[in-house]
Amino acid sequence: MTTEAALSGIVVLDLTQIMAGPFCTMVLADMGANVIKVEKPNGGDDNRRMGPPFIKDWSAGFLALNRNKRSLVLDLRSESGQAVFKRLVADVDVVVENFRPGVMGRLGLGYETLAEIKPTLVYCSVSGFGNTGPDAAKGGFDLVAQGVSGLMSITGHPEMPPAKVGVPITDLSAGLLAANGILCAYIHALKTGQGQQVDTSLMEAGIAYTVWESSVYFSHGEIPGPLGSAHRVSAPYQALRTSDGYLNIGAATQPTWEQLCRAIGLEVLIEDPRFLMPGDRKARQDELAALLEETFATDTTANWLKMLEEAGVVAGPIYNMEQVYKDPQVLARKMLVDLEDSDLGTIHNIGIPVKLSATPGQIRTRAPMLGEHSAEVLLERGFNKAEVVELVEAGTVVENLGPGTRS
Repeated sequence: MTTEAALSGIVVLDLTQIMAGPFCTMVLADMGANVIKVEKPNGGDDNRRMGPPFIKDWSAGFLALNRNKRSLVLDLRSESGQAVFKRLVADVDVVVENFRPGVMGRLGLGYETLAEIKPTLVYCSVSGFGNTGPDAAKGGFDLVAQGVSGLMSITGHPEMPPAKVGVPITDLSAGLLAANGILCAYIHALKTGQGQQVDTSLMEAGIAYTVWESSVYFSHGEIPGPLGSAHRVSAPYQALRTSDGYLNIGAATQPTWEQLCRAIGLEVLIEDPRFLMPGDRKARQDELAALLEETFATDTTANWLKMLEEAGVVAGPIYNMEQVYKDPQVLARKMLVDLEDSDLGTIHNIGIPVKLSATPGQIRTRAPMLGEHSAEVLLERGFNKAEVVELVEAGTVVENLGPGTRS
């Protein structure tokens, strides 16, 4: 087994902040890419001050999204900062940004300009609505994208106020799509020597998730609504009440339906004409759920789960976050990774969800202090000490200032 990471040798200039872009570059960094987080002076990534605090103004969310990266503070609004950035681009593989479309162009750092410096460059843009179209210039946050993509129209329970998906799903999925696009473009560049721009958005990421709902609309013109925990086309496939809570039941196919009925002593339902075929069960899903809950309400969630597992029925609990990180399977799959740091002590991290057998990802370092690696990055990219000192004195580059600075 090689100890070299899968993306070792790939250098990424990461101009992103908040959620979607940093999640993209975190995925690359976890797999070994050398990610240089280029932050603005006067505070850096706004996520350093968002969400629950961890230390001083350094948020827990920032730590979660920016591990395995180094921080370079560079004033891109200055001509000298733009010159430094262009010099860095000549020796990197990927640039990732999530400004509104047009911002990088106005700074003289758009794709066309940078591609002249590095023809093989992969340049990724993540925005609210994409780089083209009538809404390209609009700002976009996850909540807005969930509404525009249709996700909020299908989330929650019928006849209730609009609800969003509990996690910032369009941010995170846009980040994953961006990472996938970057790797596709990078492979193409390796084969052909041709770089390109990767362009994705929160809106498109949200729409991409509406597989069932879009299919229903395309097929029948039906406009799907929210179903709570129920499935769009199958039943029973939802959360059902027990004597002390809920459990999830997945009996979407005919064999799994019959298996469930036998396991809970309701064999009579197998031949019941109301629930004979999958379409029948879906058409009467509320009636069916009520019948099943009459049985499930007679015992606890834990007892039912044990019984169903022994019978081979697909079912599961509904965990809160504390329960998630105590689950033996979650721990066995290393989805909780503790990192010991001399500055911050023990940092809990979400583990790496994709396991590679020969070149596994690794959580190597905590998220950086603002400007922690400014001099280090410039020196290793070909700047000499005198140039670095001059850039720092001019305010073009900032080192070790802002949230998280050592006192």
